[in-house]
Amino acid sequence: QVQLVESGGGLVQPGGSLRLSCVASGSIFRVNTMGWYRQTPGKQRELVAAITSGGSTDYAESVKGRFTVSRDNAKKTVYLQMNSLKPEDTAVYYCNAGINLETSRGGTAEYKYWGQGTQVTVSS
Repeated sequence: QVQLVESGGGLVQPGGSLRLSCVASGSIFRVNTMGWYRQTPGKQRELVAAITSGGSTDYAESVKGRFTVSRDNAKKTVYLQMNSLKPEDTAVYYCNAGINLETSRGGTAEYKYWGQGTQVTVSS
């Protein structure tokens, strides 16, 4: 059973910072790309930032220069450092990961997993 568990959300004032963490656990062969998405009521979930196992990153235009995604492969953990937060960053943030599991045939297959979400509220 694979799980992604997020932590670090909360309430912060505009201009403040938060750091989100997401840990993958279970019978994992390999963790591939990990990322963060966010969603507000009535809107589609959108990509915020992603990082490959080799460290290549991708960011939404709206967070470039303010957010930094990083990972610790040994700990199967991805982080999202969020600085200069704005009210429009308010959303539920979800961790996502592509994870390879061993199959009964002896190979591996990749599956996509989501965390349960953590609320980030930016308000004075």
